[in-house]
Amino acid sequence: MTGPRTDRGRLLLVLSLAAAVTAFTATVPLLRDWFDLRVYYGAVNTWIHHGGRLYDYQVPGTTYGFTYPPFAAVSMLPMTLVGLRTAIALALLLNLAALALVLHYLTEGAWRRYGWYGCALGACVLALFEPLRDTFSFGQVNLLLLALVLTDAWLLRTGRGRWAGVGIGLAAAIKLTPAVFIGLLLIARRWRAAAVAAFVTCAATGLAALVAPDASRFYWTEALWDTNRVGRLDYVSNQSVQGILARLGITDRPVWALAVLLVLGVWAWRSRQAVAAGDWATAFALTGLTACLVSPITWVHHLVWLLPSFAVLIRTGHPRVAGALYAMLCTSVVWLWFDDASGIDGFLGSNIYAWITLGLLLGLPVGQLPAVRLPLAHSASATAPAPSAAAPAMNPVSAQPGPPSGATAATTGTASGPGLGLTRSASKDPTGATRPAAAKPQSSSSRASS
Repeated sequence: MTGPRTDRGRLLLVLSLAAAVTAFTATVPLLRDWFDLRVYYGAVNTWIHHGGRLYDYQVPGTTYGFTYPPFAAVSMLPMTLVGLRTAIALALLLNLAALALVLHYLTEGAWRRYGWYGCALGACVLALFEPLRDTFSFGQVNLLLLALVLTDAWLLRTGRGRWAGVGIGLAAAIKLTPAVFIGLLLIARRWRAAAVAAFVTCAATGLAALVAPDASRFYWTEALWDTNRVGRLDYVSNQSVQGILARLGITDRPVWALAVLLVLGVWAWRSRQAVAAGDWATAFALTGLTACLVSPITWVHHLVWLLPSFAVLIRTGHPRVAGALYAMLCTSVVWLWFDDASGIDGFLGSNIYAWITLGLLLGLPVGQLPAVRLPLAHSASATAPAPSAAAPAMNPVSAQPGPPSGATAATTGTASGPGLGLTRSASKDPTGATRPAAAKPQSSSSRASS
């Protein structure tokens, strides 16, 4: 089956798809009314203009307030210079810019080859992705953090490692979850980048402590350890390991800690495989998946961190798998168990997004992307002789065990250009139209900002 061959036919198809997407987003998922942005705006404005305490602010009529580290509030200070509507407009523009940057990194600019028609079709597909819908509708910061982290990945792969780590450091200072990427830098033996990321995180946190000492003291001694401020652990939107356990009625911290350690062990093992194969894109994708699983609370909109994994699947010749998993994440299906997640169907259905994340962590192809060898300190590849032109296949790239069958070209080849290596090879709660939105879509009873 082929698409329309004329520009008129393509325009009609795009308009039809856009209308269908608009109808879907207007009926199935309910608009979140920029709730999280209202939390940020209200908390920062009350703090700066009315002398209130940052973490005491609550959105009028709710029990939800600011829960990010103090540096996040410091970085949001420009909002105090504009009105709420202007802040919403600026947030939309920033998220659009971040999404464009993320897509550029993940596709290595491949969108340029498809013109307006391909871009329009891609926009329609992206608009259906529930984590993206929610990120825009809540006014969330996830895309901005993803863009910062992927910028570091691009710097590392293109030999601009001098500044690598700054993006991860800033992201970790704004929201703690991206700190797991510092662990990836350590696994990859990118000592300088890891040190830069840690320094930037500490410097940003220190700056926030100077600007808001009382708020910093309260956050690091009390608010950080109180997960009830963020929301109910068993709420269906929480698609982390903690969410799975909470919906099973398991609240023991040692059980959750053991599960987290198992996830981290799998991540470290698979990430080391990816690093050894020079597969930096997959290593970053695996780390994003892990961040979602080990975080105590991973709301659905946090799952924009899965986008790099879909790019890896497509680039390694698994577009049908990527399409099926992506389609599942467009359905809002977990909300069918909004009221009752008991029974076998509740255990399987209410955690579908978490199962997808876990499945990607376990099964994402490693070492099958064209890759530039990372200059790892003390690795065998750093001292191995370069392959000669006469016999390139006879010289091993490193003394480490080779990748799985079919990945030899990815581990011995050289990428044809910069980027993440993803295009340089042959290849209010959304609980349905009938459910009214809660005052705060993430939780029905706990004090929180998402």
